Amino acid sequence: MKLPINTDLTGKVAVVTGAGGVLCSMFARVLAQSGAKVALLDINEEAAKKTADEIAADGFIAKGYACNVLDKASLKNCHEAVKNDLGSCDILINGAGGNNKRATTDKEYFEKGDLEADTVSFFDLDSDGVEFVFNLNFTGTLLTTQEFAVDMVEKVGCNIINISSMNAYTPLTKIPAYSGAKAAISNFTQWLAVHFSKTGIRVNAIAPGFFSTKQNAALLWNADGTPTARTGKILNATPMGRFGEAEELNGALLFLLNNEAASFITGVVLPVDGGFSAYSGV
Repeated sequence: MKLPINTDLTGKVAVVTGAGGVLCSMFARVLAQSGAKVALLDINEEAAKKTADEIAADGFIAKGYACNVLDKASLKNCHEAVKNDLGSCDILINGAGGNNKRATTDKEYFEKGDLEADTVSFFDLDSDGVEFVFNLNFTGTLLTTQEFAVDMVEKVGCNIINISSMNAYTPLTKIPAYSGAKAAISNFTQWLAVHFSKTGIRVNAIAPGFFSTKQNAALLWNADGTPTARTGKILNATPMGRFGEAEELNGALLFLLNNEAASFITGVVLPVDGGFSAYSGV
């Protein structure tokens, strides 16, 4: 993979949660290629280890671990294993997250009759599903940071990168829990940046626009491969007129981690969205 920015991470230990997924597995590859020793954490141990093995086969240092970011014991055990295998954490990428159908309405707008209709309205949202989505995105980030950032407080040049979303700026229809959780991530990024400012730890976030991945495929594509109406709305509201390519996030990641280029940047949420957040619709 060609890297867009030369950020030297030699000697650094990077921990990536959600590393079994499309975007965070790519981040792990980028970090390893930049010289870091990378711990890939995912509740899906097989996915994390598969990507780690592929990175190692390319001559870089990476290892996969099973980890549940909502379980303090799991985080603690994983942390100890990472320290024993690779060393203490210098870089934390909080990428674990996602939505769940139980926290999703069927329709964008509530209409009379929906209460009696065979449709999931706001009033039918499953409270456990909403709690799961919020916890996975926000609480999982908080707990993981509590566990791994303790390694950073006595070091120099450490970084935390959270993954926010366009939902944090303006909530998308149908997915209130995910939108609320990502807004919390952006706010938490700012809070952490201030809280850790005297230690030298920089805390920033990336807010991806719309990227077509396995996780959101059902919202963006019909079973026959044609775009859904939602895809049409997204592209019409994205001035660049297309979905982002996963690799287009790498420049933002490497820039924010570069302790020379971004040394005075902390507490920012950087949109990578093809202009979506700038477009008013007129």
